[in-house]
Amino acid sequence: QVQLVESGGGLVRAGGSLRLSCAASGSIININTIGWYRQSAGKERELVASINLPGFTNYSDSVKGRFAISRDSAKNTGYLQMNGLKAEDTGVYYCNAEVVHRITSSFRIETANYWGQGTQVTISS
Repeated sequence: QVQLVESGGGLVRAGGSLRLSCAASGSIININTIGWYRQSAGKERELVASINLPGFTNYSDSVKGRFAISRDSAKNTGYLQMNGLKAEDTGVYYCNAEVVHRITSSFRIETANYWGQGTQVTISS
C-alpha cells in the first residue's frame, strides 16, 4: 500500500559525494520518521541517519559531519547527502519510513513501517 523507492547510489572515488533519495508513494497521510540504514558486507544493517517530523536529526558517529539527512514533506521524499565518502561507507543503503496511510478501499488509517529495496553505494580508494 506504500512503496519506498531509493535512488542515487553509484560508484565514486574516496572523497567524493553522492545524494540518495527515497520517494514514498501510496495513500500517504504523513511520514513520521525517515531513516537511512547501511548494510556492508558481513555486517548487520545499521542506522546511519534519521529525521523526524519536526525535523530533528540523528547521525551515527561514523558519519557525523559528513552526511546530512533532509526531507521534503510535500513530496514525501527523504534525502541523504553524503560528502567526504570513505571506503568504509560502501554498502547497500536502505530507506525506512514510519508512514501514516489509508488502507485501500477502507476508511481505516494505520501507521506502519516500510523499507525500500536498497541502493548500492561503492567507494573506491
